Amino acid sequence: MARPPHRGGSLKTWLIRMGQLALTALVTWYVVGRVGLDWTEFQRLDLAEWQPNLVLLAASAAMLLSAMFMNAALWARVVRDLGGAHIPVKQAVPLFMIANLGRYLPGKVWQIAGLAALASSWGVRPITATGAAVLGQGLSILAATSIGLGALLTAPEESVGPWGMVAAALVALAVLLIAIPPSFRAGARLWFRIVRTEAPPQLASVHGLQWLALYTLNWVVLALSFWVLVISFGVSAEIVPVASAFAAAYVAGYLFIPAPAGVGIREGMLIVFLTPHLGVGVAGALAVIARIWTTVVELVPAALFWVRHVAAGGAGEVASHE
Repeated sequence: MARPPHRGGSLKTWLIRMGQLALTALVTWYVVGRVGLDWTEFQRLDLAEWQPNLVLLAASAAMLLSAMFMNAALWARVVRDLGGAHIPVKQAVPLFMIANLGRYLPGKVWQIAGLAALASSWGVRPITATGAAVLGQGLSILAATSIGLGALLTAPEESVGPWGMVAAALVALAVLLIAIPPSFRAGARLWFRIVRTEAPPQLASVHGLQWLALYTLNWVVLALSFWVLVISFGVSAEIVPVASAFAAAYVAGYLFIPAPAGVGIREGMLIVFLTPHLGVGVAGALAVIARIWTTVVELVPAALFWVRHVAAGGAGEVASHE
């Protein structure tokens, strides 16, 4: 008689997922509690006044979506610079957006794994696609941190302490290491040794600086799109502390690995960064609105791309653009 399938692994996975969600909820509750946000703060808000300017709201969504598409184009550029196939932007965008669905699963590997699988249809070796994704994500986090410095440096000293200066020093050090050719080459050799492939001979520190500059521009657009979202609801908001708060909150959410897509942690930190400038009630409302806004703008086109991908049979022609 055949033995029933072993369910120990699935039970362990389920318990780990529940533990991650519980930890995320606990940390979010602690962070939000630190700024004194509770349900009474939301009850004090006049919802009748929270009617968005539809033109500005649409503009913020368009800016956010364009930044997401730019992120896809940057990944394709890194793939090419690493010696991989040339993926046209119009093909890189759907690949990248579909892979982004993996961000909504706990852990940080599903997005990258999905991107490697999808990129193989364009003749990109999985290790090249993965390497480009990991390098790109690291540079994106560095760029977001540099933009997020505005939130730390404009916050009251008692709320962030020395962390603003510490973050600024770390960003400066990282940029310096990328800019110095010997340190960049050493880092590149180490990276390609880890991923067990040969480093492209044409790769130089100028590539790292170019990538970082482009990812920083990408984050400028992302941060500005959030500021436009905020003012679309009639909130009087200074551009630097509010726009940079979005970037800083993203970094916090990303670094908290158990939270899928940074859910909870990102909102909690956004409230922390916005409260000194807008008040805790307004900050809480904007954190909820921002989550809905980013999710809709990301998931709707990603779902449409996914449907088209499945309808086409799940794979396109393998193109050789080496």
